[in-house]
Amino acid sequence: MAVTLNDTLDVKRGDIKHYDFGMPFWDATRQKKLVIQYCKVAKKFQHFPRPVSIFTGRRRDIEWREVSGKGKVYSFTIAHRGPPAFQGKEPYAIASVTLDEGVNVIADVVNCTAEDLKVGMRVKAYWHPLDNGEHLLMWQPDKDAK
Repeated sequence: MAVTLNDTLDVKRGDIKHYDFGMPFWDATRQKKLVIQYCKVAKKFQHFPRPVSIFTGRRRDIEWREVSGKGKVYSFTIAHRGPPAFQGKEPYAIASVTLDEGVNVIADVVNCTAEDLKVGMRVKAYWHPLDNGEHLLMWQPDKDAK
């Protein structure tokens, strides 16, 4: 019997606090684009947004780059107990996805059953609209992936 996962799309998100150094990420979500910080010295991506490079400790080494929004599930969990806003919406899935560019990004998973969710599964970005015009990044199965 397939376990239906809640998409959590009807969860009221409230105001999401944005730090100045993370604004390029949120601004890009308005156009459903995924941008990730990139350290020009280490030649590596980093996520979540930070004020400095995690590789060099310097602000000037960071730039923002648009990425594909596609990747593979690195790990996942199915939450059967959620924080207050998610209570009554369980079970729902959260996955750490390794983007094709090599950095991991954690988000909820939508449009997927518990039986279909697997480590190594191809996923792509799903953009859930927020009241302020931004979009919340989630993952969904990439049915076009080969």
